[in-house]
Amino acid sequence: MTELDERDTAARPGAARARVVFLVRVPVERTEAFLAAYEAVRHLVADGVPGHRVDQVCRSATDPEQWLITSEWASLADFEAWERSPEHRDLVRPMRECFTDARSLRFHVHAQTPALP
Repeated sequence: MTELDERDTAARPGAARARVVFLVRVPVERTEAFLAAYEAVRHLVADGVPGHRVDQVCRSATDPEQWLITSEWASLADFEAWERSPEHRDLVRPMRECFTDARSLRFHVHAQTPALP
C-alpha cells in the first residue's frame, strides 16, 4: 500500500477508491465542441471537487467516434455526491449534448501495481 493509499484509508475507514468509466460516441463533426466542453469540466473538477483524484479522455485507435472518459475518486460516494449536485448537471450539459450514445460503469479499485519511480 502506498502512502497515499494509507492516507485515504485512514481518513475514510471502509471507503475504497473508485474508477468511473464513460464510453461515449461523439460524431466527428462534434469533436471540437466535445473536447472544449471536456476541458472546462476537467479543470473545474480538478481544482476542487472533493474526492476527485485524476481523469483522462481517450479516443479509440480504430473508431474516431468512440471515446473513453475515466476518472478516479477517493471513494464511489465522492463521485456520486458530485454527480447528484446541480453544479455537475450544469457543468457537463455541453459535453453530454455532443454524445449520440453513452454508457457509465463504476468500479471499486481492488488492486494496483506500484507507481514507477
